[in-house]
Amino acid sequence: MKRTKIKDILLSEQTDYAVNVKGWVRSFRNNQFIALNDGSGIGNLQVVIGLDTDETLIKRITNGASISVDGMVIPSLGKGQKVEIKADSITILGDCDPEQFPLQLKNRPSLEYLREIAHLRFRTNTFGAIFRVRHTLSYAVHKFFNDRGFVYLHTPIISASDAEGAGELFRVSTLPFDNPPRNEDGSINYKEDFFGRATNLTVSGQLEAELGAMAFSEVYTFGPTFRAENSNTARHLAEFWMIEPEVAFNDIYDNMDLAEDFIRYIIAYAMEHNREDLDFLANRLAEEEKQKPQAERSELGLIEKLEFVLNNKFERITYTDAVNILIDSPANKKKKFQYEIKWGIDLQSEHERYLVEKHFKKPVIVTGYPKEIKAFYMRQNDDGKTVAAMDILAPGIGEIVGGSQREERLDKLTQRMSEMHIPAEEMYWYLDTRRFGGVPHAGFGLGFERIVQFVTGMTNIRDVIPFPRTPKNAEF
Repeated sequence: MKRTKIKDILLSEQTDYAVNVKGWVRSFRNNQFIALNDGSGIGNLQVVIGLDTDETLIKRITNGASISVDGMVIPSLGKGQKVEIKADSITILGDCDPEQFPLQLKNRPSLEYLREIAHLRFRTNTFGAIFRVRHTLSYAVHKFFNDRGFVYLHTPIISASDAEGAGELFRVSTLPFDNPPRNEDGSINYKEDFFGRATNLTVSGQLEAELGAMAFSEVYTFGPTFRAENSNTARHLAEFWMIEPEVAFNDIYDNMDLAEDFIRYIIAYAMEHNREDLDFLANRLAEEEKQKPQAERSELGLIEKLEFVLNNKFERITYTDAVNILIDSPANKKKKFQYEIKWGIDLQSEHERYLVEKHFKKPVIVTGYPKEIKAFYMRQNDDGKTVAAMDILAPGIGEIVGGSQREERLDKLTQRMSEMHIPAEEMYWYLDTRRFGGVPHAGFGLGFERIVQFVTGMTNIRDVIPFPRTPKNAEF
């Protein structure tokens, strides 16, 4: 008999038909009632076995064991479910020794502990819900852009450029570590390397996406990016995924509209298709909030936070206005900010969250940042001090999107590259897009893990990617 997914059985609520289900045992009580889950949804299906079941088989039905069940779907007499399966036969697919199984769900394991056994944490309700939501958000990203006529462009993972100029790169090389070939001045001779030059894992697909936008008008990338930042905070990963649309003929205002529509769309899509998972995560978050001191508790529950984004048009302000608001804020006057506020600084998360959660009480788009704190490719404003950059700030997390109108004027771009010591000869291909039929264009980047964090309510970014890569950690 063909396997039926547990989610489909629970959703249909039909009874009196034969099925085969397969999954993992979540619990087994009174030697009669099995809670079975196959990962298709957060709900478990109760399987009822006969009192005359072979004792040897019963001993093998342990938490974590995988089984196949043939039986009849019948109305449930118990509370909490409308249907259950009366088992006719059970086959053990994979035994699980309860003495050695590290994932005992009776005592709710901490997130810290589950990170240590990340290869098994998918089997918990929390991580099952997180990664089903992640899947839905990923699909929604592609659907949003596809339905609007964008071309999905696969940009290189191995790159010779550092798009952000941060210098925190993972080098890609086949040269021997212990004795690499060297130039006369002692530097490494990368001409002997596989690509004949120094290369690294990409930090962004944006620059290459701009090349595609100059032909297709509307493109997007969605792929892995890497940063060798030696940070162990709850906000940083060494390997993460980025969504980066680039649109020819768009200015900064078109860019803001696109980003706002995009965020609303993918959140709404997840709420429509993963409501059961989100309700579970919302309840989990509410229990966590109860353990915090009153002053540290969030004003919004998870569902309320998502609706907050969907139901409020994003406020749009300049960086200068944002700084003035923060300087004059009661929080600043009472010295509640950890970081100083003055024009020219890069806003910290505490500043961004204040603007969203306390001052405007809605998502905020900040534009017109000082050019000294932004990348070389951002279009310079006429004031000579700021660039046509934009950051979208969301409740609970701060910056969630960063983007800009790109500098299409060749003279302005080369001047800025010179100021930032970026060798123009190595970026000839990028400059060619300005030399040969260049147009105004704009784009943004959304760190996928950031949006997954936002939608699931998880506070540590390591909990929203299947296999986190962080300093001193590259398991699996």
